[in-house]
Amino acid sequence: MNTGILSAALAFLCWGLFPLYFHAIDEVPPLQILAHRMLWSLLFLVIVLAVRRQWAWLNLVRQPRVFGSFVASALLLSVNWLIYIWAVNNSHVIEASLGYFINPLVNIMFGSMLLNERLRRTQWMAIGVAALGVAWLTWQAGTVPWVALALAVSFGGYGLLRKTAALGALEGLSFETMVLFPLAAAYVVWLSVHGQNTFINTDSNTTRLLLVAAGPITAIPLLLFAAGARKIPLSIVGLLQYMSPTLQFLLGVWLFHEAFTADRLVGFVLIWLALALFAAEGLLNRPQPVAKEA
Repeated sequence: MNTGILSAALAFLCWGLFPLYFHAIDEVPPLQILAHRMLWSLLFLVIVLAVRRQWAWLNLVRQPRVFGSFVASALLLSVNWLIYIWAVNNSHVIEASLGYFINPLVNIMFGSMLLNERLRRTQWMAIGVAALGVAWLTWQAGTVPWVALALAVSFGGYGLLRKTAALGALEGLSFETMVLFPLAAAYVVWLSVHGQNTFINTDSNTTRLLLVAAGPITAIPLLLFAAGARKIPLSIVGLLQYMSPTLQFLLGVWLFHEAFTADRLVGFVLIWLALALFAAEGLLNRPQPVAKEA
């Protein structure tokens, strides 16, 4: 269990530090970063699969239902990645972190509406308090925090599709990048033909190396998470997941010096209160181990 906690915590730590990576390549347009992330991720994942000789799952994706569900999840994942990259490179790290704070509550809403999961009273209270926080932020800013909501909804939808998926984390991400590969490759070729491919045009070898590093940077946290989640209770996973948006929030405030007024803090406090209710309710209602007879 200790190794499981360490693996999962390292995964969430990596995801929490993602803004540092995307800031380091902010000279590259977000859509190009997304394309390179797809290309190099697939290369890295194919190497991992080849080393593990893990190809039997390819027979499953021939089934139309499985294929269709992963096409949909791949599109949602690409939308989520693009919005996040744009947010980080346009000084919206704090709002991006808000999206991932909201995400667990979006997940339980989707579970209620689409999977007929019954919500307990405290869970409804948590959703209501979070909605109040979003309403407050909207009123204060004069505009809906669309970056946060788009990230929460797109990743919530992605999680919903993956919850009932026929493939595991490694195989699923591999197939999703296979689905996205033709689009990414065609876009990179088009950029090259028109002289707009930053990978070719840049004078910085560091930028090129960072773009290639998008493969392992994307895949390694997922593999750590998959390894850790199998060894620890879901309640612990639920608590650890707040590491990522917390780190992103702190980076946005302290390192990138994004504006964070007292009025904005009120909205965040309401959402943190909702998450505290959600986490406490989950801990209090977790299944108790069955005592063994002597």
